Amino acid sequence: MNFALILFVLLVITFAAWLLDRFQLRPRRIRAADAAVADFDRTTAEGLRAARGDAAMASERMALREKVETQPLWLEYTAGLFPVIFVVFFLRSFVAEPFKIPSGSMIPTLVVGDLILVNKFTYGVRLPIVHTKVLEQGSPARGDVVVFRFPRDPSIDYIKRVVGLPGDTVSYLGKRLEINGVEVPLVSAGEYYDPDRLSYSAQYSETLGTSSHKVLTELGKPSFISPMERFRHMENCRYVSDGVVCKVPERHYFMMGDNRENSLDSRFWGFVPEENLVGRAFFVWMNFGDLGRIGRFQ
Repeated sequence: MNFALILFVLLVITFAAWLLDRFQLRPRRIRAADAAVADFDRTTAEGLRAARGDAAMASERMALREKVETQPLWLEYTAGLFPVIFVVFFLRSFVAEPFKIPSGSMIPTLVVGDLILVNKFTYGVRLPIVHTKVLEQGSPARGDVVVFRFPRDPSIDYIKRVVGLPGDTVSYLGKRLEINGVEVPLVSAGEYYDPDRLSYSAQYSETLGTSSHKVLTELGKPSFISPMERFRHMENCRYVSDGVVCKVPERHYFMMGDNRENSLDSRFWGFVPEENLVGRAFFVWMNFGDLGRIGRFQ
């Protein structure tokens, strides 16, 4: 389901109804209310004043006007909802968009069930639906957690961490990550308990750029990495028995999950084009199974 497209269609429909009501139907109701009140004053007001007083007459006149001017039900659910849908569409398209984490590829940073917010303007302002960038704002930094449209199927949103920037040489051999010939150190950080699998995994601290975060990997086990199928710029990658080495093309990024043994990422399906970026993930706003997870993350 393309929620952005559905929201845009609703926006167009409610805006059209709002325009119709604002410039045609509402003035017509006001004229009808004026006529009804004038008729009331001519035929009923004097008798009502004599029987019940000025206050009762004024109340009846007001009730009559409100009844005639009230929007019909179909307008309440179209034109009446336009301001709400506009605000939701604007915030979701240009400020922050919510996402739900569906898999464990980013454990321990993000777990299944985390509801996160994604900053939509950090990497430039894009038009919704067509994804065309209209305002340059910035670009991903190494270590950012990014939501992007999956290169093999842009209708699917993925979330991974930026490991390689345009022009970088990323080497993942023997489960050791190197960027431009410099190894990224892994510092033991104890064990991570996975409540879903009821098991413990070795956990390490890693620093990419200014981002210090935890990753899961099993250094003592062999590494099996092979491409899922041919991908664009595959000639930039060299697959060997214990891993892969890739030169990141211009305007592309190399993404990896923090759960290194359980993440299908750029090691397997290639690079993420700049135009596929959705935004930078930065905040867990809810996890109904663990409220303690609410907060910012790196």
